[in-house]
Amino acid sequence: MTTRTLLLDSPFLLGFEHTQRLIERAARGAGDAYPPYNVEARDDGSLRITLAVAGFSADQLEVQVEDRQLTIAGRRDGEAGESAFLHRGIAARGFQRAFVLADGMKVASATLEHGLLHVDVNRPDPAAQPVRIPIKTAG
Repeated sequence: MTTRTLLLDSPFLLGFEHTQRLIERAARGAGDAYPPYNVEARDDGSLRITLAVAGFSADQLEVQVEDRQLTIAGRRDGEAGESAFLHRGIAARGFQRAFVLADGMKVASATLEHGLLHVDVNRPDPAAQPVRIPIKTAG
């Protein structure tokens, strides 16, 4: 039996439970390779995630962001009178793929085109200004 300790379980890193949950979510979503996807850096500094979703219609796909996690899911409806396949090489199953977004990243759009789902994500402005924190005195 192996025990896995996570670096964030240290008592010196209090308050990082949210980060630990995000890491665990990302690790859970990395196990399945279906559907295949690309992550592309665009010239304007944004990202494009492209998933190969051949056979899915737009109403069978869902793109959702919750708590900095982008989730893309595909649901197959049970097809009555399905054909008898001699060979079935095209996957006909639902899926769920999750991506953890960095602070400030926003999903701009999702487009289904020729069996590819493109999800465009904007990066935060890299020229963020430092914030000065005033020091209060007691007494």
